Amino acid sequence: MQRRIVTAGSSTNQRKRILYIAHDHLNRDRGVLKTADPATDVVVLVESARMTTGRPWHPERLFFLISSARHFAAELEAEGYTVRYLKAPTTIDGLNAARAEFGNLPIHAAEPSSFKLMQLLTEFGVTFVANDFFLTSRPDFKLWAGRQKTFVMENFYRAQRVRLGILVTDGEPDGGRWNFDADNRLPPPKNYTWPAYLEHPRDELDKAVAAEIKNAIGLAPDAVDWQVTNTWATTRAGALAQLAYFLEHHLEGFGPYEDAIAADNWALHHSLLSPYLNNGLLHASEVIDAVLAAYETQNKAIGSVEAFVRQVIGWREYINGMYWFLGPDYRAKNGLGATRKLLPLFTDSSKTQMACMKQVVGDVEARAWAHHIPRLMVLSNLALVTGTNPQEFLDWMREQFIDASEWVMVPNVIGMATHADGGILMTKPYAAGGSYLNKMTQSCKGCAYDPKKRVGDDACPFTTLYWDFLDRHRDRFVKNHRMSQQIFGLNRLSDLPELRERAKQVLAGLDNGTI
Repeated sequence: MQRRIVTAGSSTNQRKRILYIAHDHLNRDRGVLKTADPATDVVVLVESARMTTGRPWHPERLFFLISSARHFAAELEAEGYTVRYLKAPTTIDGLNAARAEFGNLPIHAAEPSSFKLMQLLTEFGVTFVANDFFLTSRPDFKLWAGRQKTFVMENFYRAQRVRLGILVTDGEPDGGRWNFDADNRLPPPKNYTWPAYLEHPRDELDKAVAAEIKNAIGLAPDAVDWQVTNTWATTRAGALAQLAYFLEHHLEGFGPYEDAIAADNWALHHSLLSPYLNNGLLHASEVIDAVLAAYETQNKAIGSVEAFVRQVIGWREYINGMYWFLGPDYRAKNGLGATRKLLPLFTDSSKTQMACMKQVVGDVEARAWAHHIPRLMVLSNLALVTGTNPQEFLDWMREQFIDASEWVMVPNVIGMATHADGGILMTKPYAAGGSYLNKMTQSCKGCAYDPKKRVGDDACPFTTLYWDFLDRHRDRFVKNHRMSQQIFGLNRLSDLPELRERAKQVLAGLDNGTI
């Protein structure tokens, strides 16, 4: 049964098109809305049952996506558009309901952000305009990728800098370097005062959406299992405020600590802009323009500016491009033959004694977000070295993170996080032991496990499983020139039999939620 949430009316016989707006295309100046005419177009958004109840979505993620879309619909209505925000079993059911009301009008939309929706809408006969929610079109990325022997993101990023004219002068990088990564790997600082985070007060629409989500997932209105946070904005005005706040309070310090994990702060100097870039409330071009303006007029540190620019015009564009270039079958890859079921600690942070895992999963439980290093070097690292099935881990990441679009998570998890593609994206797996975590986090002090030990009851599971992972895949990695040093170190271990036994104990303990 379809249900209207937002309605603005005018004569049906004036209508010429139905414009379908996906929940991640909330931008007035991009996609199909660029040519919209309130006198002749009907705008339709569909909140499908699959989107809300089809999977165990994090309620904060649901709240953000739904409330943002409803606010966007209301803003379009205020501009004079005829808007239908429909609840329906599926997107196609919602579009059929729109046609039942307005007649068999042609339906137009921007190219969807996932293969599945692209297939559904194509089969339904939707007319597409090019997806311009990125700086690099899909055809342009395909041209770049088709010329590459290996898909090195850094090569793409440098080409982007030149193509877009960002931080370059006469083809050479400003500051004399393309990449300031080496300067941006500081451990978490001691006795450091982090700026407070911007909070976003909740309006009546926000509160109504939160109440609906609680009802949908079976929580009482006053239940403490989940209460919506003030972390994420649900309007374009709020997203712009978040951008301004980042520029003023966090851009300068972003670079040096971007890879650290602090015990006293969940986001450090990260921008918290990815949700808005991914649902359309912000566009990469305006974010980059704002950062470059701050660099030029406020003398912001080039190391931080370049690091942020690389995340947006480099990594983000590269991941989206590779998602479409690699095709729909890429998400099913499992090159390491990983079959372990998703560990209990991923869905319940109380199911582990590992301090780093308890902290990061707890952060995800609290607000559906963690920055890129906890995602890669804690969560994904554990999935990798335990041999967790990549598709199960991918599903969990998709369901839990507020910015986890399909195009984001498939290449990141299958390619970078779990090395399930056999090295198409990354030439070596991102596996690390306790020594890395001891350097880059503040979790090891006071933890039940010692990052320096690989055997024994108090050995760090990451340290044990790192070496066990190399041992299990020795034949594969010995042929990888980037893994030669690690395999050499493995061959020198005198306690390998004991380590193998400890690894079995650790894996069993992780499986039953006691380690």
